[in-house]
Amino acid sequence: MAQHGIKEHSHGAGVPIQTRNERPRSTSIEDFAEVSKLQEIWRYLPIDKLKGLTQSVIGELADSHVTLNLASGVTANWVDTTAAQVGKAGLPEDRIAAIAWTNASKTLVIDVPKDLEQSQPSFVVIKPQSDQAMASHVLINVGTHAHATIVLDHAGLGVLGENVEIVLGDESTLNFVTIQDWDKGSTHVSTQFAKLGRNSNLRHTVVSLGGDLVRVTPAVELSSPGAEVNMYGVYLADSGNYFEHRPYVDHVAENCKSNVAYKGALQGVGAHTVWVGDVLIRETAVGTDSYELNRNLLLTAGARADSVPNLEIETGKIEGAGHASASGRFDDEQLFYLQARGLSETDAKKLVVRGFLSEIIQKIEIEEIEQRLIAAIELELERVGV
Repeated sequence: MAQHGIKEHSHGAGVPIQTRNERPRSTSIEDFAEVSKLQEIWRYLPIDKLKGLTQSVIGELADSHVTLNLASGVTANWVDTTAAQVGKAGLPEDRIAAIAWTNASKTLVIDVPKDLEQSQPSFVVIKPQSDQAMASHVLINVGTHAHATIVLDHAGLGVLGENVEIVLGDESTLNFVTIQDWDKGSTHVSTQFAKLGRNSNLRHTVVSLGGDLVRVTPAVELSSPGAEVNMYGVYLADSGNYFEHRPYVDHVAENCKSNVAYKGALQGVGAHTVWVGDVLIRETAVGTDSYELNRNLLLTAGARADSVPNLEIETGKIEGAGHASASGRFDDEQLFYLQARGLSETDAKKLVVRGFLSEIIQKIEIEEIEQRLIAAIELELERVGV
């Protein structure tokens, strides 16, 4: 497979990379060092759970592993990953993404034609049902003035290295939801790139509910004036889960907006979540309005949530920028208030957790997905006796 060339980067040989923007970007596996916890991007990761995704040669997701239920007017086809349209949203910035890119010879392209206004969601369900390491590549193109909703749903048993590209045309809108609801024994590493056109709007929601290891790293480039992105995330981790989310917003053009809000609940010894939020506001990004938030609710002792917000600003000519992060146990005053009104301690805790996570789930604005996720949360809370 022909490879895209590596993008120039400023750091010298042997000098640690300090910011997200300094990372090399390439589809060539050789341009990246072996995965090691000595590197910042892998420092938290339980490498023993990667299950073959670090091998240079892995399998490829087949057409039989993908089920499509597309709204009227939305089309899908498989193209060679060497096609010119592939790679326009971004290139890998780590070894696992490069391995997945190289080994996925075909890319599933979802096209939303220009001017299409589709209120019904389109569903792409990926269900490998295999413990063998596989690679996949998905490209979503949304045409000028188009409006659509697309759900990328992962389920069953899988070991998947995935690249997802999202390209929005001028004045377009996309509500994109990616769900990780894997069975026990699954590993999923998903690298996602989005490039937004002038005055376009992307709502990007990550939902992680199952899998031994789930790592989702969405990166959004705001390189056209007036673009806006809202990035949401919700996750519920128990003792068998390691969930890592690393959203990145790159403000390049003027008068763009970004809002990042992730919330998670954790229970059980060994439950571990990692959230690293990066926002870069470049010198050219005059008029930027940006905010990022991560909150974690620790339901039991022995659960661990790492939360690291990073904000880099290169210009003072902005509307606003900020970040917040907090992890803690139940609010005793909240619980007392609910119990004083007749609820048992268990029911009070359930109500608090549901409300905490539902705030993000409601952002999805797809009723069947919202109900499914609320039911999954209810089932999990019942199982652990919260």
